[in-house]
Amino acid sequence: MTEDAPTIIRLDDVSFTYADAVKPALDHVSLEIPEGGFVGVIGPSGAGKSTLAALLSGAIPHHYRGTLFGSTLVDGSDTCEVTLTDISRVVGSVAQDIDSQMVASAVEDEMLFGLENFGVPHDEIEGRVTGALGACGVLDLSGREIATLSGGQKQKVAIAAILALRPRVLVLDEPTAALDPASSTAVFETLRDLNAEGVTVIVVEQKVALLTAYCDSVVVLSEGRVAFDGAPREVFSHADELRALGVDSPRVTRVSNSLAQHGVMPPAPPCLSVEEAEGLVADLVRGRTGRGADIAPFRAGSRHIPATAARVTGAEPVVSFRDVCFAYPGSGACVTDLSFDVYPGELVGVIGQNGAGKTTLTKLLNGLLRPSSGSIRVAGLDMRDTPTSTVAAHVSTLFQNPDRQICKDTVLEEVAFGLELTGTPADVARERARAVAERFGLPLDEAPFSLSRGQRQMVALASVVVMEPEVILLDEPTSGLDYRECMTVMETVREMADRGCAVVMVCHDMEVVSDFAERLVVMADGRILGQGETPEVFADVELMGRARVEPPQIIALSTALARDVSREFAGVSQVSGIVDLVKELVSHD
Repeated sequence: MTEDAPTIIRLDDVSFTYADAVKPALDHVSLEIPEGGFVGVIGPSGAGKSTLAALLSGAIPHHYRGTLFGSTLVDGSDTCEVTLTDISRVVGSVAQDIDSQMVASAVEDEMLFGLENFGVPHDEIEGRVTGALGACGVLDLSGREIATLSGGQKQKVAIAAILALRPRVLVLDEPTAALDPASSTAVFETLRDLNAEGVTVIVVEQKVALLTAYCDSVVVLSEGRVAFDGAPREVFSHADELRALGVDSPRVTRVSNSLAQHGVMPPAPPCLSVEEAEGLVADLVRGRTGRGADIAPFRAGSRHIPATAARVTGAEPVVSFRDVCFAYPGSGACVTDLSFDVYPGELVGVIGQNGAGKTTLTKLLNGLLRPSSGSIRVAGLDMRDTPTSTVAAHVSTLFQNPDRQICKDTVLEEVAFGLELTGTPADVARERARAVAERFGLPLDEAPFSLSRGQRQMVALASVVVMEPEVILLDEPTSGLDYRECMTVMETVREMADRGCAVVMVCHDMEVVSDFAERLVVMADGRILGQGETPEVFADVELMGRARVEPPQIIALSTALARDVSREFAGVSQVSGIVDLVKELVSHD
């Protein structure tokens, strides 16, 4: 993108209030999107990100009812004066809720729908379909039924269907929310390739490390207004203000900002990549000591490495899989020889790429599926012949899509519902539900479906937490949450583990996994490739490669520093550990 690129989308003092809402979702927003730009949009839940995406795609004013002020120009045309079809020929959009965007039952039909409606010549269609599916890495899914796809696979198909239309502008609302790290990177690589060909890309995204790696500008929204708008390095230099808004910064950015705040280095623009942070730390350490990797041997039990929670002596596992196998009839998808244990008070992460078998593992654990061979024991129950209703009294599950487990009219009723089903008196259930809902900051009397996607996720989790089960099963618990909500949820989960609950968490956010999971189970192709303590597993480069998992930034940084600067960095998994160790090393010159 050149600095003098023409503007493809312009927002001039735009405000929008949804019908029946009191507070505007967007409040006096002015933006210019240059043609060929790659723009990231971030902000806490309820900041107006999805509303902005709907505005840019023409869904506002043509689909959503409400009060709109100001003007939105797409390629010079006011969106209020042209049809949604006209806008769609310029702007292709991928919604946050993929299921609501799908119009066909088969992948091939989904791909053909837009092309045929746009009158694309028949001799071009096959090439467009093949090219778009291939660009998203899902060409092998072309013959599948959409109902058989995982959430991540459906996300890729939805993106491919829009790419096939070859729009000049792509607007994507959290396109990687359901994707594993490698697939998330693959999507952004695809977007970068399209951007290099001249397509303007605007992406709403919570994964700030991806935005810093690919975007040339970042817009931060807060309470419907633009809080920051600029280049990534400029925006993330305001880390303290961003955190106050509920917006995270890349972990390596935290490292460089913290080193400056502690006086280890003078104020400077923040690091945005592992490579930049490694170079910074290497220069600081070598500049003070003049020595490299032999500065200090690695010390077992270093105070810079978080201690693993002690397991109760003699405790029996509350979850035990032994040689478990299962295959879905007619699909070929299966899991094979799954063996692992989870003990009371443990928080175990299950990681792996989309389609690795993680969700199947969770359904075997909570009794929704029965193993074809092998044994599963949960809370002393043999899962072969235990009714699912009995299992539910011991295992509470948070599903990947919270909307599939919400059914009541108010938040309070929803959180209390599970307790009442299991026989807790209504007044006691409501009192317990009120305490948990208030802990999560949820509005007790509002309808769950009137809340944002992130808030609905928290309602669903609150209904799980209130049950105080022996096992909590979390399938992507932080999907759709902003940084503040994510920390609230995970701190609550950790407190439950501290009280003796066993937690099994399937999660694609490797930063969350690194911060909270004590042990990891790594899956690929329906099998367990490895398991062990979190820092050791993430530092196993060969294992991560086989599983197509990208380790979190701090693990990648500490591994590189242990190799090239000092073995003392081995196993460090937290920003504070890196910063404290650098301070220690540079003070002993």
